[in-house]
Amino acid sequence: MVQRTSNAEVMSMDLSPKKPAKAYGSDGGAYYDWSPADLPMLGAASIGAAKLHLSAGGLALPSYSDSAKIAYVLQGAGACGLVLPEAASEKVIPVKEGDTLALPFGAVTWWHNAEGASAELVVLFLGDTSKGHTPGRFTNFQLTGATGIFTGFSTEFVARAWDLDQDAAAKIVSTQPGSGIVKIAAGHRMPEPRPDDRQGVVVNCLDAPLDVDIPGGGRVVVLNTANLPPVKDVGLGSDLVRIDGRSMCSPGFSCDSAYQVTYIVRGGGRVQVVGIDGTRVLETRAEAGCLFIVPRFFVVSKIADDTGMEWFSIITTPNPIFSHLAGKTSVWKAISPAVLETAFNTTPEMEKLFRSKRLDSEIFFAPN
Repeated sequence: MVQRTSNAEVMSMDLSPKKPAKAYGSDGGAYYDWSPADLPMLGAASIGAAKLHLSAGGLALPSYSDSAKIAYVLQGAGACGLVLPEAASEKVIPVKEGDTLALPFGAVTWWHNAEGASAELVVLFLGDTSKGHTPGRFTNFQLTGATGIFTGFSTEFVARAWDLDQDAAAKIVSTQPGSGIVKIAAGHRMPEPRPDDRQGVVVNCLDAPLDVDIPGGGRVVVLNTANLPPVKDVGLGSDLVRIDGRSMCSPGFSCDSAYQVTYIVRGGGRVQVVGIDGTRVLETRAEAGCLFIVPRFFVVSKIADDTGMEWFSIITTPNPIFSHLAGKTSVWKAISPAVLETAFNTTPEMEKLFRSKRLDSEIFFAPN
């Protein structure tokens, strides 16, 4: 049973954006993650967050996780090997910047950056840890290497399981000294990525049709069960939002009891979050590489710097619904004038002025 965090605990938490810390690595790359000790909302929301950086020739060894995840490719291009539960064969998926994959429980993956790659392959992982070992942190199980599962079994068990003699069993388990990430030997041929394996598994947020496109304001691509069906199994929705320089993202909240987990991809800007009893619980500047979490039903708004701001978010429901508190689709346009007059304790003239604004603006507001 998941223990709920009290209102007082949420209101007192440090919500400020944080960058990850290095967990492990080698000359093939590094794995970074965010800790609930540094970002307490991770534990409260049972959300895990991590990044994989692979240098040219780097290979993240086959592994599975205790959590369902969304993977988003932040930079570079490469391959993702994916074996879904009960699948008879692997998919070898070509991936590139902007790609989003939904990885359900039990999925075994490996990631590879080509030997001649000119840039790092960087992948962001965000997911639900409510059924994991540590709330707020992924636990990954390596299949091979120095920390691989089979290093813990006796040689007798390994030999029996794989139908090998004991010498061969001992050798195959012990010959990979690397842990988690390695660099492939020069000239070693890896499987060729197969474009057909992207079908139904990957959506590229930079190529996908825009769900919202406001000139001078911003653009949104939403990923849900309609365009990426595997998110149903993962239980998470996601979106990529890009707002132009000095534009504002309308104050709004998730109205289906979901947490919003936001990673700043590039650019930066100001962020304000308001919680219970109109208390501002966060006022800060967020920059590329930072992550923050908005508690359930809290209202968040952002204003981009001169260069704009881009962020990738997951929402802890596969088909999220947002309510906005400014713009032509806001609740204010639906409430009766007489109710607004009394609610704001204002005059009919002020109510009409208020209602007359933002008639053509939706979600994003370009600078005046």
